[in-house]
Amino acid sequence: MELRVALLLLLAGFLAGCALGVSHPRALKPVTGFAPLASDPRVWVEPGFEAYGERVAQALPEAIARVEAAHYLPFAKTPRVHVCGTAACFSRHVLTPRLSAAVVPDNRLFLSPNLNGKEAHRLGPLLAHELSHLHLGQRIGHYHSTLPVWFHEGWASLAAEGGGAEYASDERVMAAIREGRRVNLDARDTPDRRHRAAAWNLDIHSFYRQAMLLVRWLRDQDEAKFRELALALQDDADFIIAFAEVYGSSPASHFSAFYDAVLGDNGAVQAAPSTP
Repeated sequence: MELRVALLLLLAGFLAGCALGVSHPRALKPVTGFAPLASDPRVWVEPGFEAYGERVAQALPEAIARVEAAHYLPFAKTPRVHVCGTAACFSRHVLTPRLSAAVVPDNRLFLSPNLNGKEAHRLGPLLAHELSHLHLGQRIGHYHSTLPVWFHEGWASLAAEGGGAEYASDERVMAAIREGRRVNLDARDTPDRRHRAAAWNLDIHSFYRQAMLLVRWLRDQDEAKFRELALALQDDADFIIAFAEVYGSSPASHFSAFYDAVLGDNGAVQAAPSTP
């Protein structure tokens, strides 16, 4: 018993260091060039794009409600959304400017001008998706390495009712699984290596949707247990340890029923309709 406690304390110390190491370097970069929106101080806007900011403010209450319901907890701190009206603004703060929204260290949420233009229809869903990352980041740190990326992204897409996974249909995901392109659920991320879409030979949209289907299936099988897992993760528990304590097995073993259903083509794991 004493050995187990000692190991858990050692693991906790290591994980705390991981969280700091992930967020610290880029968190030093100051956020400049924004002003709070007069109608909603949670929304900070690049000057000249107040109308875009108003659209964000209108979408914000519903997005927050979705995330808090999906996470079973309120935000630890009032969320702030930075709204970029120009590509220069977004690329100055986000290292992967091809995205339409992002949460970056240290838990700063930015929206791209794309959501004020060609992807305006995605504003609400993507706002909720990123707010899910922000909500979790407020409690355990930005993209904590003990929570696998597939669960991080699947949970966010589920909270956003498909946001972030719109461009891959369920059928496309099922086909990928049948071809052997599926997430290795026992793979462990580390601070310097995270298993993303390419690790499983998936495109980003199929990865997000497969992850969302997994997390939704887990919730729908037994929401009480899913809630127990969700709360443990938000209390900074290690994913593999928390999963075993709640479900009595490893993720790969538990989700074998999900993948068996897909391979059997019995239609038991379908999610909400997508918009490919």
